[in-house]
Amino acid sequence: MDLTRLRYELADGVAHVTFNRPDRHNALDLDQGRELEAVSAEIAHDPAVRAVLIDAEGPTFHVGGDLKYFAGAAEEGAEAMGRALRTLTAYAHAAAERLSRGPAPVVIAVQGMAAGGGMSIMLGGDLVIAAESAAFTMAYTAAGLTPDMSSSWYLPRLVGLRRAQELVFTNRRLSATEALEWGLVTEVVPDGELADRAMALAQQLAAGPTRAYAGAKALLRTAYHQPLEAQMADESESIASLTATEDTRAGVAAFVAKERPTYVGR
Repeated sequence: MDLTRLRYELADGVAHVTFNRPDRHNALDLDQGRELEAVSAEIAHDPAVRAVLIDAEGPTFHVGGDLKYFAGAAEEGAEAMGRALRTLTAYAHAAAERLSRGPAPVVIAVQGMAAGGGMSIMLGGDLVIAAESAAFTMAYTAAGLTPDMSSSWYLPRLVGLRRAQELVFTNRRLSATEALEWGLVTEVVPDGELADRAMALAQQLAAGPTRAYAGAKALLRTAYHQPLEAQMADESESIASLTATEDTRAGVAAFVAKERPTYVGR
């Protein structure tokens, strides 16, 4: 892929995606949306991917939509701006859905500001490592916009409706410590340790039981809207189906033998 807004590489089972537009604080424009969609498709169809790491170049993680791009579309009228936003969100939402539904756990590493779409990307991660300097704000309504990229689905599930309303309507800025207390991030580390810690976690996951992670991701996605009986039925089917995988058989055998299992992702 010919990428200008992102970097992508796959090594040792870790699909590493880096936002690479630091001069614009990694803001999302149409080119970045297209690249993110293309990379997510590559990840979704590559069986060698066993974990995903998303991080960013520069002092800022991601400030969300590029308002200069929006303003340029607006110069051609409201309909043109609407078309531009629909096109951009079509690409961005396809990427967000693939990463969320994909079998590989997604690790997000956040430094500096995560605002708007940047916060939405963070909310969609499975595990989020934040630098001590990180800050978080929804930011959408400050520009007269509404949330996108799945944030209106994840946010109330993570922090509850009242706190979600506060973040959306007031654009309150949370520090990394506050985000940890609210359950928005998994871990906070010193700024200088962010890259190493996030990569170590992604590598740990890439060496784990990939099919079990995939099943767990699927179960957690349905937990908030299924009846208890239906959720337990899915749990039963999921855990039973894993007996056909090499990793589950290896994991059970290693546990019984009091040995460390070696997982191959099958």
